[in-house]
Amino acid sequence: MKIGKGVERAVHCCTILALLPAGAALPGEALAEFLDVAQPYLAKQLQALSRAGIVTAQSGAAGGYQLARPAQDISLWDVTEALEGTQPLYRSAELRRDGPFGAPPDECLDPCHIETAFMQAEAEYRRTLQAIPITHILHKVRQTMSEDRRLRIRKWIENSSAERV
Repeated sequence: MKIGKGVERAVHCCTILALLPAGAALPGEALAEFLDVAQPYLAKQLQALSRAGIVTAQSGAAGGYQLARPAQDISLWDVTEALEGTQPLYRSAELRRDGPFGAPPDECLDPCHIETAFMQAEAEYRRTLQAIPITHILHKVRQTMSEDRRLRIRKWIENSSAERV
């Protein structure tokens, strides 16, 4: 299993947006600056989050992004699904049928045991990500972040965000 940088950046975006005061929004350019990534690249992740109903976007002087629902209602799975989709990570190639000792069709009526094991592991992976809300990430970050860094981020958010009318 490989979780792409896009998913990681999208979780960072959601975490930053969760820090916004009510009614405020952050422009995509500001989020890109915060993550030190090109704005056009980050725009793809933000568009996927918007399509999934995780963030809302508004253009104009007071425009930007904000969470579409409370951070405690957005899980790591929500973000992963928005960017990676819902296709299973594992797809059986039915290799048990190949080679000189391949199983005949009448021995392949039940699912492959390897496929079953991978599907169980993937279901557990999804359940685990579904159980971790963005607020959990925020809580962990707050426990380890210095007060100085916290204040610098708060000031940056205040200077970068726009009040939505």
